[in-house]
Amino acid sequence: MQTPSSPPPPSLLSPIGYQNSSCGYCRNNAGGFSYYASTTSLTTALYQSLLNRGWRRSGSLLYKPDQRASCCPQYTIRLDSESFHPSKDQRQALNRFNSFILGDPYTKEAARLYPRSREDAKKRNTEFSVVERVHESEKDRLKTPPEPAHTLVVTLEPDNFTEEKYAVFENYQRLVHHEPPNKITKPGFRGFLCSSPLPRSTAMIDGKERRLGSYHQCYRIDGRLIAIGVLDLLPQCVSAVYFLYHESVHQHCFGKLGALREIALAKEEGYKWWYAGFYIHNCVKMRYKGDYSPQYVLDPDSYRWDLLDDSLKKKLDSGKYGRLPHEGSEEASQSIELSDGVTESDKITDEASDSDNSPPLVDPDIPIFLRSIPGILTADQILTEVDLDHIKLRVREQEAETSDLISWDDSSIDNPQSIKGIIAELVAAVGPDVAKEMTVYFS
Repeated sequence: MQTPSSPPPPSLLSPIGYQNSSCGYCRNNAGGFSYYASTTSLTTALYQSLLNRGWRRSGSLLYKPDQRASCCPQYTIRLDSESFHPSKDQRQALNRFNSFILGDPYTKEAARLYPRSREDAKKRNTEFSVVERVHESEKDRLKTPPEPAHTLVVTLEPDNFTEEKYAVFENYQRLVHHEPPNKITKPGFRGFLCSSPLPRSTAMIDGKERRLGSYHQCYRIDGRLIAIGVLDLLPQCVSAVYFLYHESVHQHCFGKLGALREIALAKEEGYKWWYAGFYIHNCVKMRYKGDYSPQYVLDPDSYRWDLLDDSLKKKLDSGKYGRLPHEGSEEASQSIELSDGVTESDKITDEASDSDNSPPLVDPDIPIFLRSIPGILTADQILTEVDLDHIKLRVREQEAETSDLISWDDSSIDNPQSIKGIIAELVAAVGPDVAKEMTVYFS
């Protein structure tokens, strides 16, 4: 683990480019369009900045979706943990689980041996503290005797691979996620949910020591691992990467329990925000994220945060991408501006594929800043807002800058196959602030 005094490792980004792939939400064979990069080392602060520009990671793969071209637009979403109020069904799920762990005999006897004061009893009946309730049935928080029906232990552990964790992953992917057994592998689990590029460390933030990096929040009942929340702890948020559980505890609504505990972690330790990943409004399975409030959706064009309320959900019902209207703007009183996902530069390849229903092709000769991708810097912005000649590089473990490259001056950002074009696309996707901090890495 990196100590507070240790210098942060460099943030290494290797550009991959703009690609289309099968959509994991509606199973469209080529409906997911994103710009991709890979990393082997990433500071938590820089990754926080990427999240706030619509990026996510899957293992060491980083990607920024193109909402306008994709069949299922993906919106970054976050919740204010300090203002969170759980819904009735969320409260009931947590109360039922606590009752299962404690058992009636323990609850009755503990109430007799350790009676609450009148003030505490009244407060408990009128207020629901999510921080208090998620810890209520944990082993180290209970007064004994008597003994509870079950023992619950929840720990925050390094995101290392273990056979115990893999057994839960295999069970979840096969029986809950319905993935074919031949696609569930230990190397896949390691690459997807272990060995994160985010180093673990501690730092003093806002006067409080905070853990940073990637962790596994492990839930054990009677000594048996039954659920894992994969988390990235960043300077200002708890970012949920994945949540998995053993199918034998499915009846306890562990999806809700995990979300509530992660929100409580953000509130309890001062991270403030809980990032639940992408909100896909036209995917029924992903709409549950909107059940936790108050949630805010990142506008991919302006990078402003908009409250996800009933009004905004109604405007997203079309299923297509649209710029999110902001309060007080002219757009706010009108219907959301929709796009059919087709830009001028894509018409030729789209028309060629329409006749045989083959997937749309990505023309490698069109730079991403000419594709009308939401939030991407234009060519003029790249040249005026970023010092493109002094982007940090690492080539075969040697440090350099872009202007040190022999072919740099002869290259053009308009040619996405040239070194300048490749780096310009990465800059356009990450934005000026990240561009100043990142190191572009070529092996």
